[in-house]
Amino acid sequence: MTIIVCGLADLPSVIAARRPSHMVTLLDPTTMIETPDGIAPDRHLKLGVNDIAQPAEGLTAPDETLVGRLLTFAEAWDERDPMVIHCWAGISRSTASAFTLACARSPEVDEAAIAWTLRSLAPHAYPNRRIVALADDMLGRQGRMVDAIEAIGGNGFVNLGSPFDFAARH
Repeated sequence: MTIIVCGLADLPSVIAARRPSHMVTLLDPTTMIETPDGIAPDRHLKLGVNDIAQPAEGLTAPDETLVGRLLTFAEAWDERDPMVIHCWAGISRSTASAFTLACARSPEVDEAAIAWTLRSLAPHAYPNRRIVALADDMLGRQGRMVDAIEAIGGNGFVNLGSPFDFAARH
């Protein structure tokens, strides 16, 4: 089944059209949203995190707890219906999380292949490097996830993504 990645502005139309069973929200802790109609509250993971790659005073950086919660939450997803993962713009936190889940569900697949698939589907993607590095450590990928994301390069400074589907398994 598929992971739908999008930004906050596209979320209502994605939910209405695609009817995901699970949802992951990665937003600044001060702008967290309520669970939308159509999503069961226990199937909505709210992760209050800023889109930063290094800790900064007054901001919430991604940490091991956040990545652990993401991985644990995804274990309960049976893939019968889509999961939507969104952040503010659909560029960084959400793409890093989708990449993380794809790597977790495809342990035998080369990380670079997954990353290049991400790039082909989402030229705007610029996965949050801290989320990727933490996931790489937690999944025992020995730096290969980090290297794969670095290899796909930047996004040309795009500041708003478009919704896209990303396979949960590769």
